[in-house]
Amino acid sequence: MELSKLEDIIGYRFRDRQLLQRAVTHSSYANEHLGSPSEGNERLEFLGDAVLGACVGLQLYNRYQDKEEGYLTKMRASIVCERSLGNAGRKLGINAFLLLSRGEESGGGRERVSIIADCMEAIIGAAYLDGGFDAANAVVKNCLGETAHLCEDGLLPKDAKTTLQEVLSHRTAECGDPQIRYEITAESGPDHAKVFTAEVSCYGRPAGSGQGKSKKEAEQHAAAVALEALKAKR
Repeated sequence: MELSKLEDIIGYRFRDRQLLQRAVTHSSYANEHLGSPSEGNERLEFLGDAVLGACVGLQLYNRYQDKEEGYLTKMRASIVCERSLGNAGRKLGINAFLLLSRGEESGGGRERVSIIADCMEAIIGAAYLDGGFDAANAVVKNCLGETAHLCEDGLLPKDAKTTLQEVLSHRTAECGDPQIRYEITAESGPDHAKVFTAEVSCYGRPAGSGQGKSKKEAEQHAAAVALEALKAKR
């Protein structure tokens, strides 16, 4: 794999390329070729998720000094959501560098938004370990700069969780706090090919459930089901 091409895309040169190699290694590939799914990018994804939020938060704080917390929070949520990350990664061609198992490859994993988004977070986590916050912040700017501009112009598609939050927030005066809660209610399959089931509740009652190959994906599907139920009641 020519990792130098990936470095050109993200705009950062790694001192330790093993970190970048691991960032593009899906757990299915790690299980099939390295003997354990834990050799994949999931730990880097965990770290990158936290670093990404901090980087985007700092960038928005510095750029929009006249905006209130609520505005900044909504912008950050739109930029760092799974759909935005996955679409940005696909547009940059980062998915071409993914290492996937034969089964995941044949099942369309290279184009799956959740897998691409996880890889993006893992790359950010790897950059943080390799060069600190400044390195990670630079990668975020290089990879998500266009996404931030689309968000500012109101052209960024909203994910189901964000849409559900906004729809119900408009009903707060009439119905009270929606108390939206997400819970992973089940998981099945081997470690490298988990299927998660999530349930979302609103106003203290179940509102929808969905499945996905990641917890985030399952929660998005649950939110989408809840939105469809709300539309049917209109």
